[in-house]
Amino acid sequence: MGWTEPSGLDDLLIEAVFSAGAHIGSVYVLDGTRQVLGMEATIGLPATVARTWARVRTNECVPISVAVRERRLLWLQDRMALARGFPAAALALPYDFAMAFAPLCSGGAVWGGFVLGWPTGGEAALTSGRTRLIEDVCARIGRLLHRASERGRPVVPGPLPRILDQVHALRPGQPAGLTALTCLNCLPEGHLYLDAQARVTLVTAQAAEILDADPSQLIGRRLCKALPWLDDPLYEDHYRGAVVSHRVTRFTARHSDGRLLSVECFPGVPGVTLRIVPAAAGHEAGSSDAEGRPPLLGLHEMLHLATCLAQAVTAQDVVDLVADHVLPVTGAQALAILSWESGRMRVVASRGYSPEGIATFNGRPVVHAVPWVPGYQWDRPSFYGTWREFQRTFPTAVQVDGMSAWALLPLSAAGQSIGTCVLGYDRPRRFGEAERAMLTALGGLIAQAFERAWLYDNKHQLAESLQARLLPADLPEIPGLELAARYLPTTPGMDIGGDFYDVIRLDDTTAAAVIGDVQGHDMTAAALMGQVRTAIRATASTTATCGEVLAHANRLMTELAPDRFTSCLYIKLDLAARTVCLAGAGHPPPLLSIPGAPTRVLDEVTGLLLGIDPAAEYGTTVLPLPPGSVLALYTDGLVEQRGLDLGDAIASLAARFTPAPDRPLHELAEALVQPATEHQRTDDTAVLLLRLEDGR
Repeated sequence: MGWTEPSGLDDLLIEAVFSAGAHIGSVYVLDGTRQVLGMEATIGLPATVARTWARVRTNECVPISVAVRERRLLWLQDRMALARGFPAAALALPYDFAMAFAPLCSGGAVWGGFVLGWPTGGEAALTSGRTRLIEDVCARIGRLLHRASERGRPVVPGPLPRILDQVHALRPGQPAGLTALTCLNCLPEGHLYLDAQARVTLVTAQAAEILDADPSQLIGRRLCKALPWLDDPLYEDHYRGAVVSHRVTRFTARHSDGRLLSVECFPGVPGVTLRIVPAAAGHEAGSSDAEGRPPLLGLHEMLHLATCLAQAVTAQDVVDLVADHVLPVTGAQALAILSWESGRMRVVASRGYSPEGIATFNGRPVVHAVPWVPGYQWDRPSFYGTWREFQRTFPTAVQVDGMSAWALLPLSAAGQSIGTCVLGYDRPRRFGEAERAMLTALGGLIAQAFERAWLYDNKHQLAESLQARLLPADLPEIPGLELAARYLPTTPGMDIGGDFYDVIRLDDTTAAAVIGDVQGHDMTAAALMGQVRTAIRATASTTATCGEVLAHANRLMTELAPDRFTSCLYIKLDLAARTVCLAGAGHPPPLLSIPGAPTRVLDEVTGLLLGIDPAAEYGTTVLPLPPGSVLALYTDGLVEQRGLDLGDAIASLAARFTPAPDRPLHELAEALVQPATEHQRTDDTAVLLLRLEDGR
């Protein structure tokens, strides 16, 4: 009998959990962009926890992302190990358990990630047997995902993870369930069984009597919804603690009639058995006031979101993080952050709205509320359960993408409005008091993150614009000299850089080139970059030698910015004599490739950094430049790598710098910087290539 990919995946996941003696297992699958991991299936995790971790970005600092990104098995033996390596994740999961995270690989590609969890204790160790089991299961699941993709039926995670149930997996017969209920009814205590979704699947007669509830009103419903007096984050935390840590937890709850009940949570895989008895005298309720607390995003989800938002840099980062963590929990289908310029709306970032819907927002006049709507205040969150309610407040609004309910969360900073966060729902909705309170708190988190992102976006755009204007738009055309340049800014989210380069045509047979790096990653560095480049260009057009050009720039730097240093390399090419004169100021040495000879590192081109000693002198080196020779000038961003000696990095660059005579320089420049595009860059990179053509 055949099986589809998801059912086969389920079988492998369940088999792995029980074979490894674990109590938690999850499978993540990479989406089409290969930037997001979606939880496809899980067993042993509470549904609320699974929803919180349903979508994880591969560049996030969380264990499963690191395991997938670095293609390695990651073992965290206890809560302290999690806190040391991943403090944000530890804040969101403050429970005692050990976990293993591994990539799912097949055919040389990564298809997703795999997670197993164990209770902490003497048996919570990554033994060689468990390692072999994890490797075997990961290989099998990886092959399954690979085959499914090749057949054109890739496994695609749904909006929410599938919660596997041990009872359904083992398929016990109906008589066994009746027998178990009969046995439990013989005990004096009350017992309930909650499945992985925290729904009641079994309730004994004694439990119904103690809870003063009709069993038919409990079966199939989440206990906290069937009994509102149990709808409290503190009680929810005890339930989660039992499931995730796989340890018995206990708490005392106050019944709506005032009675105190003692509740014990006995974890299974998955689900929890509750034992309920009247509390002994002297016990106090674990929480006496659950009214008004948000039932959708609990304390730990909110803390987890807050820690993630603290790392957001751009407005789109804010929207992506909120959408990943909030939309699956709140049931909203779309989210957007709106701002306004000159009386017109602008969509800063969005998720869930169609491009046509975004176009409907962008550029429209700001929609104002009518003044006579009771209770409306522009600086307070507002909620509209139907289109009619929304239109009553905003008569000129346009319904976009068929949304039928909205939550509008104003975003303000220092008393000034900076935008609005819009949550859209595709069907009418009744916003209860608890949900309104939760969304209001959420708006505060988003406002803080968006303010930082808004300031960063404006500052970074200004700096990038300045930097782009200071770099040459085009390289000059010089007969007998082929030129190519490539510039890589820092990764979005990092600071701006101070790298610069320039090529100057001096006359028909002479040209100069310069490359440098101003210390710092800010607006001052960008401004100094322009001043140094201008000073060198002005001096180069005189009869000054290469050393004199750098000496003049050095004196200027010590006057303009005595607290800043600049590395610089200046060269002058005589195309008629086929020679090059070089002078350096603390810059990485250039490379020289001559046809038929190994690439040479010109490390004799040395000198003091600009801006240290105004009286510094700079020596020059003159070298022959046979036809076909290629010079490579670059900044340290091309070679600096954490943990790698700079000299070894330059030697490695020289080894792979082998320009073929018929290969265009622009292709070679692209190949040189390609490795730097594959990871986050904390420094910018500039490369300038010059080839003496055979025509002269």
